Amino acid sequence: MRDRKLLNIELGRVSADEYKGLPPSGTAVVLDNIRSAHNVGSAFRSCDAFKVDKILLCGICAVPPSAEIHKSALGAEDSVEWEHFDDTMDAIRALKEDGYTIVSVEQTVHSVKLDGFMPEKGKKYALVFGNEVAGVEQSVVDESDFSLEIPQYGTKHSLNVSVSIGVILWHLHLGFSHPAPPSVG
Repeated sequence: MRDRKLLNIELGRVSADEYKGLPPSGTAVVLDNIRSAHNVGSAFRSCDAFKVDKILLCGICAVPPSAEIHKSALGAEDSVEWEHFDDTMDAIRALKEDGYTIVSVEQTVHSVKLDGFMPEKGKKYALVFGNEVAGVEQSVVDESDFSLEIPQYGTKHSLNVSVSIGVILWHLHLGFSHPAPPSVG
């Protein structure tokens, strides 16, 4: 049997307006001083794919409208709600007031390995992704409820921020879509 690629009209995609009318996912993404507009655009595209409620663009992050963001986002900047904050800590405070659990995606002394993390249904998560060089600001890590780390086995010990966003969002989506494994003991 030969396989064939689906045509775009066969994918059942929703419009940007329909997307905004979907039920909230309880997930927000915070970009902490991401310097590349292409990475910001990729974040929008991944957030659209996994129905993230909003992106908080902080500090030096480029904001729409931007040709560089659009090149990577392919229009997702029109479907995913976004807001800009001059200071990441202001975004964190606003999310905490709105009941989000703050999760820094960062390698820390006490970080939780992604393969050992299962999101709790009904809980709201704000995932903080840091600058391409410096990572998540220490003050943001300090204010986070916990840090989440993607296990890696190569020599670089880091992924591009846009890749990390996709990996983490997929894991959350998988955790929310499937029942939690039975507890042991």
